[in-house]
Order: sequence, then C-alpha cells, then structure tokens
Amino acid sequence: MRIGAHVDQNDPLASAQAIGADVVQFFLGDPQGWKKPVIPDAVGALADSGVDVYIHAPYVVNVATSNNKIRIPSRKILTQQLEAAAGVGAKALIVHGGHVLAGDDPETGFENWRKVFERLDCPIPIYIENTAGGGNAMARRFDRIARLWEVLSEVTDVDSKLGFCLDTCHAHAAGEELIDAVDRIKAITGRIDLVHCNDSRDDFGSGADRHANLGNGMIDPDLILSVVRAAGAPIVVETPQDGQAADIALLRSNLT
Repeated sequence: MRIGAHVDQNDPLASAQAIGADVVQFFLGDPQGWKKPVIPDAVGALADSGVDVYIHAPYVVNVATSNNKIRIPSRKILTQQLEAAAGVGAKALIVHGGHVLAGDDPETGFENWRKVFERLDCPIPIYIENTAGGGNAMARRFDRIARLWEVLSEVTDVDSKLGFCLDTCHAHAAGEELIDAVDRIKAITGRIDLVHCNDSRDDFGSGADRHANLGNGMIDPDLILSVVRAAGAPIVVETPQDGQAADIALLRSNLT
C-alpha cells in the first residue's frame, strides 16, 4: 500500500524522504489564487525517484457555480492545472466538487460539471474529492455525489478520466458515517482512487474542514484504519506537518 503526505511544493522529494513517504501531493502555485501553475525546479527530481505524485488544484476552483466570474476562470485554471500536472508526471489532479449559489437548483451545478467533461481534454484523470461543509455543495453529501456521478458517467469515460478521492475528515464533518462510507461510495463510483487520511479537530456533522494528526482529533483511529483498509487505495495524509512522519509510520505499521 502506497502511503504519503501533502508536502511543500518547493522540494517535494526532500519532504518525502524526511517523513518516509512514497506518495506526495502538492500544489503548483498559490492554492488561493488564480495565476497559472508554477513548477519549481526541484519537482524534476521526482521523475526517477519511485515516489508517486498527485497534484491538488487550487481551492478557488469552482466549476459548478452559476457565477460566471468564478466558473469561467475556474475552467481555465482547471485546464492549466491538468496540463501542468501531466507535465510533472502526476497520476491525477484532485479537485473539490464546488458549490452552487444559495438560490440555485443543485442540478445547475451538476450540469456545469457535465459541460466541463464535455469540453475538457484530460491528459490525466480528475479525482473529485468529497467536501466538509456547505448546504449548496456538490460533493458534501453522498446522495449529491451519486447524482454527480450519474451525470458525468453519461459524458465521459469514468475509467480513464474520472476518479474519486475520499477524505475521512471531510466525510466526518459532513455528517456521513465512516463505518460504511467505503461501501456506500464504491456503490456510487465503483472504486476509490485515493484516500485523504485525516483526523478531524471538530465534531461529527460540524461542517468544519479542520484536519488533525491521527489520534489527535475526534475520529476513532481504529475507524480511520478500517476505512483505509477497505478503500484499498493510495493514502495521502493532509495533517499538520510536524506529525506527518508519525502518521505515516502509524499507517504503515497497521496496514502493511
């Protein structure tokens, strides 16, 4: 089982070696900005390292919204991120599901996602990630994820262009029970492609996206371990940096 972490983009290989990771995820540029992706020189060292790479799209990306000032630049930066991620040898680009405006029918968001896959060339897959909060979110509740997959399955090859990333903190915060989350998601998507393995600083159903190191939050560590075992996918911890090495060691000792 491949286990790693979200690391600093400036020298991801050095970060991986420091914490014992064989998978890294990082941003290509400002996660809160709209500028083109930036590829640091040190990223090239990953090419022959044996470390698997995933790229996380900026948080600002929201292709679901009816707000043209957000949706149109979101599509543009999504294309740029995909091309850049493919260029650094990433296995996939991770993207949040986004949300619609308060007065919008959720179907508007699903249709806007459909238009993305109708028009977008995907040199590597897009993994849509479940999110923690927001009543208007496309991928907070599993019933919304089911509808999104139904729509996207009509217009794209889900085996080569579309994947799913399960975040344990987000599911907990969203009010989705983790004990059977893997079975319920696999019934929708057919598989889980990546796990963001995070504890949560907040209570079940809080809607708060605040990660904690494993065993330092509100989720039973044994429950987290059962989720990642059942998922059978590569694992990325997005936990506070000081505890990432311990998180990876904990997972490796219990899963491999």
